[in-house]
Amino acid sequence: MSAPSSAVTAVPAAESTTAIAHFAARLAFETDVSDVAADLAAGVPDVVVVDTRGVQAWLQGHVAGAVHLPTGEIAARAAEVVPTGATVVTYCWGPGCNGATRAALEFARLGHPVKEMIGGFEYWAREGLPVETSEGVSRRAPDPLTAPVLGVSCAC
Repeated sequence: MSAPSSAVTAVPAAESTTAIAHFAARLAFETDVSDVAADLAAGVPDVVVVDTRGVQAWLQGHVAGAVHLPTGEIAARAAEVVPTGATVVTYCWGPGCNGATRAALEFARLGHPVKEMIGGFEYWAREGLPVETSEGVSRRAPDPLTAPVLGVSCAC
């Protein structure tokens, strides 16, 4: 009897040095909601979290501590929102939206160090992190399918 074929290994994993370069590069371009939340809570200087969505989305709720700068306004307003040398973290709705990627590209074109917050606002809210609206800051219960319900991080 022959062994079943593998969907995982049908294309072999990359050689170690290639994998190191790939994963290190991803971390240079991306951060996650837990790391952003930790930096905001600790008051880490020179990190500016930018909500790139439109006004209606911003008013519906946004990352507490973020600044609002829609993608179409980045070229004109980045200098007034982002201090020189600060690392920009962009986000949009969620993993199904590439708005944060487009915004990160705009910031990079302007010479800013930039990372995209993977998961976007969707995972920020689903993980029970602080959401701000005109009514104040609130937290929802973490979604047990996306975040630990008994702790503040996945300890990864």
